[in-house]
Amino acid sequence: MKIRLKKLFMNVIAGIGVVSLVACSQPVDQEAKDPKETEKQTVEVTHEYGKTVVEKNPKNIVVFDFGILDALDYMGVEVKGLPKSGAIPSHLSKFESDEYVNVGGLKEPDLEKIYEMNPGLIIISGRQADYYEELSKIAPTLYMGLDSEDYLASFEKNMKVLADIFDKTDIVEKGLAEVNEKIEDLNKKVSEQGLNALVVLTNEGAVSAYGANSRFGMIHQNFGFKEADENLGESSTHGSKVSFEYISNINPNYLFVIDRGAVVGGDSNAQGTLDNELINSTSAAQNNNIVYLDAAIWYTATGGFNSTIKMVDEVLGAIEK
Repeated sequence: MKIRLKKLFMNVIAGIGVVSLVACSQPVDQEAKDPKETEKQTVEVTHEYGKTVVEKNPKNIVVFDFGILDALDYMGVEVKGLPKSGAIPSHLSKFESDEYVNVGGLKEPDLEKIYEMNPGLIIISGRQADYYEELSKIAPTLYMGLDSEDYLASFEKNMKVLADIFDKTDIVEKGLAEVNEKIEDLNKKVSEQGLNALVVLTNEGAVSAYGANSRFGMIHQNFGFKEADENLGESSTHGSKVSFEYISNINPNYLFVIDRGAVVGGDSNAQGTLDNELINSTSAAQNNNIVYLDAAIWYTATGGFNSTIKMVDEVLGAIEK
């Protein structure tokens, strides 16, 4: 009996030893892991220049579009590099700090500086389109321009892409809801009054007019103003050069003015340019409805949450004065 018990005891001990050896021989990295932890997640984005695969939550982000910079700042996403060779819109003045790398100008990226940064993502828009191929060789590059024929839809599309890349869906949905609500409110107030408008840009004494399908077309498409001149609907991004006589003959209810010189460092004197007998004879002038818009936002920073809200508020303030 004692011999059997002893043999049984020895067998149990031996079995435990084998199990212990097997357990100890299992490498730690062979344990079951969540695939999300072992494989980097990516997002494939289709844009005007093709398809780009972007790693989620990339680091060392370079942004050439001030509207996108505005949006990322709104979402709390850290940006490392931006074009600082020219003026930065005042609502983005924090990015003037040396904490952020200067990657050139809006139209001339510093490719060497960008390469040195080893960015995880580069975002561009129309002004940098010619550099897309070169930038794509440095890092995944997204084109996130706006569709002048449908500002709101292209803005929403861009924001949802950013939400997907940076896991900011809740913030983006809340921001889009606020923007849409404000635009609907403005559109209703403008439409109820049946107002028309003409949008012009002044530059070194010259004046260009923009229609519903232009870069400033959201005033008509989304904000509710009728076109004072429907023949401008097919105008190019750069508008159509017009005379003071033309503006006087069109005689808009509202004249919205963007001063290009205030942004690019030229002759910033839109009010002086438009202070003449012909312009002063218009309904817009006589009713104090010539509105000088924030040129930095309207000319260089459209397409962000804060900038879009500022644009709506500026126009809303003009009709509620």
